[in-house]
Amino acid sequence: MNFAVLTIFPEMFDAFWNHGIIRRSIESALIKAEAVDIRAFAEGRHKTTDDRPYGGGCGMVMKPEPLVRAIRWSREKHPHSRTVLLSPQGRVFDQRQAERLAQTKGMILVCGRYEGVDERICSGCIDEEVSIGDYVLTGGELGAMVIIDAVTRLLPGALGGAESAEKDSFSSGLLEHAHYTRPPVFEGEAAPDVLLSGNHQAIENWRQETSLIRTFLKRPDLLTQRKLSAQEIKILRKWCLDIEKIIDSQSLCGADALSGGQ
Repeated sequence: MNFAVLTIFPEMFDAFWNHGIIRRSIESALIKAEAVDIRAFAEGRHKTTDDRPYGGGCGMVMKPEPLVRAIRWSREKHPHSRTVLLSPQGRVFDQRQAERLAQTKGMILVCGRYEGVDERICSGCIDEEVSIGDYVLTGGELGAMVIIDAVTRLLPGALGGAESAEKDSFSSGLLEHAHYTRPPVFEGEAAPDVLLSGNHQAIENWRQETSLIRTFLKRPDLLTQRKLSAQEIKILRKWCLDIEKIIDSQSLCGADALSGGQ
């Protein structure tokens, strides 16, 4: 897969290309990645890429001429890539969007700066707009890195194990299960015995249940959006029974136990 990032700060990507999964994916030719300097397509001695907005107002707007030239040059070089503008007006990026984009031949990621880009580039040069969240950043560069990282790890061969990406948080619609490593006891807290048992089925059952617990406690909204499996429903029903037993045991202690003494 090809990634071309259009930016006025290409040096921001030097470290990004050279570490972790991205570096390994580049070295193994799983992906090709480059940062394209938009200033190289600007005219004049100062290579200006921004100007004051028509109608007045604060801030500056990225000029259309150098940006369109950079996009067209990149499209000619990568004709099958999808052109994506990092924009707060775009569709919010999530794991489903990452999975969709991982099926493309490549991406040309356009990083805006200042108050944004001239609206006229959007009509004929942009395939889609993507936002990484409802907050304000100085530019699209960090968003481009987020998308490249999320998409690359979904490509076959990018991670150490074939199932690694499938078991990540959000891939199944749930948060990932809890993790433990050595030492077996840390500051008086022991790792769960089941993880040291060597019983793979018991470990898998524990991981499934902790995945549900973490999702229920931290992101219950994900459960309402997801079709639960028969095993997951069985686990939830068991919790319901356990909770009812706790409530019943409190009722035996007297009315004050349930009313809080009111």
